Amino acid sequence: MIPSLLLQAASRAPAWGSLLMPLIFIAIFYFIIFAPQQRQRREHRALIESLTRGEQVATLGGVIGEIVAITDDTVTLKTGDSRVVVERSKIARRMASPKA
Repeated sequence: MIPSLLLQAASRAPAWGSLLMPLIFIAIFYFIIFAPQQRQRREHRALIESLTRGEQVATLGGVIGEIVAITDDTVTLKTGDSRVVVERSKIARRMASPKA
């Protein structure tokens, strides 16, 4: 008797209730994963577009140097006595300006 009452109560549950939980998981997934990635991508694109000669930068490979030339796709860095050409998109961050 009791199991049949439980089945009848379960069958009367609203249909939107079964869709609510997956929608909540999708929203949480979006705000935890995708939104921060998009923000980080936007910030990196702004960094790449604002590079100028004379700035100290670090590449994704860990090379730190001063920008001596910039083209559409590449950046030439002076590191010590040598010059290194890297892809513009591989610049990871701008270093703090050296204190004069």
